[in-house]
Amino acid sequence: MIELHVARREEGKVEYLLLKRGANETYPGLWQMVSGKVNEGEKAYEAALRELSEETSLVPVKFWVAPNINSFYYPETDTVNFLPVFLCEVPPGSTVTLSEEHDEYRWVSPAEASSMVAWEGQRRSISICTEYLMEKESVLNFVKIDVT
Repeated sequence: MIELHVARREEGKVEYLLLKRGANETYPGLWQMVSGKVNEGEKAYEAALRELSEETSLVPVKFWVAPNINSFYYPETDTVNFLPVFLCEVPPGSTVTLSEEHDEYRWVSPAEASSMVAWEGQRRSISICTEYLMEKESVLNFVKIDVT
């Protein structure tokens, strides 16, 4: 699985895209970032780009590997899942087209995003990504993946 934080910057502020899981999905009503499974033969970053397209129809202008791994236990399969965390930036004004997995989306501040997500690992990822985008991008280099 992967976790992808989608950000946009406007007037010196960062906003994150959060998606609300549909009523027929696991964890209905849960607010989350783009996430999904890695298909066989697919690299994790390729899965993140595919999920971004499938879930939102957005196209990133920048794409990074964030220095964080998230994890969770899934009781239905009795598995512990480790998720590489990615960050992408999309242009302001990009149009979001939701898939059937989600029934609502919001662009929110980092503080609001942190208050809306369910798990501490997700909040940690938001904090790491925000610090990078707002303070450290010129000093600290996330691994950048060319998506052009």
